[in-house]
Amino acid sequence: MARIIVRECGLPQSALKKGLDEILEERLAGMVRESSLDAVILLAQDLPHHDDGTPLPEKGAFHVPNTHLLEVCARYPDLFLPAVSIHPGRRDALAELERCLAAGARVLKLLPNCLNVDYSDPRYLPFWRMMARHRMILLSHTGGELSLPVMEHRFADPRLLVHPLECGVTVIAAHCAGRSGLWDADYTTELLKMFEKWPHLYGDNSALNSPVRARTLRKILPQPVRDRIVHGSDFPIAVGGFGPWRMGLIDGETWQLAKREPNVLERDLMLKRAVGFDDTQLTRMHHLLQG
Repeated sequence: MARIIVRECGLPQSALKKGLDEILEERLAGMVRESSLDAVILLAQDLPHHDDGTPLPEKGAFHVPNTHLLEVCARYPDLFLPAVSIHPGRRDALAELERCLAAGARVLKLLPNCLNVDYSDPRYLPFWRMMARHRMILLSHTGGELSLPVMEHRFADPRLLVHPLECGVTVIAAHCAGRSGLWDADYTTELLKMFEKWPHLYGDNSALNSPVRARTLRKILPQPVRDRIVHGSDFPIAVGGFGPWRMGLIDGETWQLAKREPNVLERDLMLKRAVGFDDTQLTRMHHLLQG
């Protein structure tokens, strides 16, 4: 999987042996500058944790510490905005959240089914309440996961997000709770029902140009659902036009045109616009951050 990702992002295979962080950082900065985007949000990735708050590094495929993320974003303040990652069961969770807020972070990213985060755990209520007080946005993976090891499949259910929502946290459900693998549960319908009750709940369209996730597109393109969608790329997971083409959302000529775009971020934008998204989705995150 790592070799495929590196190739699709235009990085040399040698980066997997030495200098991957530096090469990826430089490549991504160049891609943003050459794209139609003004800036992007970079995501940290905490370690999985046991229920008692002890880390489980052996269960995680990779680790992007908040300190590293904040340093990278500080080097490119015009291009990169930080989304830190803090398992709310960490023994230092509140202190780390306070530190990241002081550093200017406005978004927190969690992958609950891979990090072992049960949003319904009452011990996490002080964490969600602190996020709400500081108007910090929770970007949460929802739905199945194929690229990383899964610890608890039931945490993919977006209905568990009710608990931070009740605390007043603005939440973005990444991938709109659709399938990643063919046999994953599809929770998109449940998420759309939640939109009706929770005005501060959104979804994003990240990775929906991939072959399996593309089936989610038809469910979120109609109005008024589209008014609750935020643009996302899921970089460095590569995207292509096969999925939207198979779903009948683009024609073969558009698919081939997108294949010739070497900038993965711009390719994703081309396909999103072709299937029916517009600048409203591209600018929604900016407005949420201003809220």
